[in-house]
Amino acid sequence: MNTLRVRTQSLGEEIANSVSHGVGFLAAVAAAPVLVLSAVRHGDAARIAGASVFAATMVLLYLASTLYHALPGNRAKRVFQVLDHAAIFLMIAGTYTPFTLGVLRGTWGWALFGLVWSLALAGVVLTAVGGMRYPKLTTGLYLGMGWLILIAVKPLWLRMPPEGLLWLLAGGIAYTVGVVFYAA
Repeated sequence: MNTLRVRTQSLGEEIANSVSHGVGFLAAVAAAPVLVLSAVRHGDAARIAGASVFAATMVLLYLASTLYHALPGNRAKRVFQVLDHAAIFLMIAGTYTPFTLGVLRGTWGWALFGLVWSLALAGVVLTAVGGMRYPKLTTGLYLGMGWLILIAVKPLWLRMPPEGLLWLLAGGIAYTVGVVFYAA
């Protein structure tokens, strides 16, 4: 098994992490059917697929993170650390999926979909094989994937209402701030 870098956290920090991520997991489980049913009522197959993939990756991310932080420092914790970090790549790609399949569509949508899911797969493999040995590389990949949407800013601008673009920008900024805290 790979040697993993485990940042030492106090019991209180781990409890806070597992509880907060557990709340996120419960919220994701509650939100998932609402998102998918909304897509069923108001969208087509592409929007349903986008909402379903987003919901599934969101639930997976919070489940993996909750379990990782809740487990004591043993082999299972190391396995869930890898799953937690791999799930981040899947969540990023899952977040792109509604935009690529539902908003962008066509050449832009499929190209960005293929690119972001290829990068996510590369990140999952890197994490599974390398464990936590390449934190700068994986963090850079998280950030690069997160802001990759900028290559499609013009078609997004043409297809999304301004308030949707503002929410997308706010999400990107919040995500970047989260990466800064993670890297610290």
